[in-house]
Amino acid sequence: MKKNWKKIVKNSQNLEHANLNYADLSGTDLRHISLHHISLRHADLRYANLRGTDLYYADLYYANLEYANLYYANLQDVILEHANLSNTILQHTNLEHTNLNNANLSNANLRYASLIDASLIDTNLDYANLEYANLDGANLDGANLNRIKYNYATSGIHPAPEGSLIGWGKKNGVIVKLLIPANAKRSCATTRKHRAEYAICLKVEGAYKVIVENSIANVTTTYAPGKIVRCHKWDMNRWKECSGGIHFFLTREEAKNWQVI
Repeated sequence: MKKNWKKIVKNSQNLEHANLNYADLSGTDLRHISLHHISLRHADLRYANLRGTDLYYADLYYANLEYANLYYANLQDVILEHANLSNTILQHTNLEHTNLNNANLSNANLRYASLIDASLIDTNLDYANLEYANLDGANLDGANLNRIKYNYATSGIHPAPEGSLIGWGKKNGVIVKLLIPANAKRSCATTRKHRAEYAICLKVEGAYKVIVENSIANVTTTYAPGKIVRCHKWDMNRWKECSGGIHFFLTREEAKNWQVI
């Protein structure tokens, strides 16, 4: 006789270590059930409500979570390899150390999600929303990142590029175009925002100049075409993102979309 998993789950408060492989839980409300170490391999969880659910160390290998709600859920150390997370809500979700290899995250909402040290090898992130997501230390080898949506999304895998390059910044709401000379020291932490020891201002959009005040260091920096701008105190520690340096992005779009959070 086929088990009625939806009825079993509805009458349960604790499913830790349970074996629900291949279970049909589509559309089920799982918000108030303990799911530590649960096995949901190949389970059907489409449209399931897992908002805020703790799935620590769960096994969701090949599970179907399409359109599921995992807002603020704890998926730390979870196995989601080959899982279908297309169109899934993963906003503010903890995915630290999670195995997402070969998973389908197309159109998934990962805004503010924590993916620290997660494995996303060959993962499909087509059209995924990674605005403000933390990918520090994540493995993105072979991942599809061509059409992701991001705004100050973290990268966490590449050092600052070498050589002379063009940078873009937003200073007091004004876009400035910068030349980072080849001999200028530069660094980046785990985000797409970089720092340089100094830069040459090439253009100030819509203004002759823009003046930035640093109340902490009690200094002002003026950006005007042709002017060299230097930081008040250069910090070589790449992991201090907001430390001393001329802050810039590698694309104008990133600078335009940047906002203090």
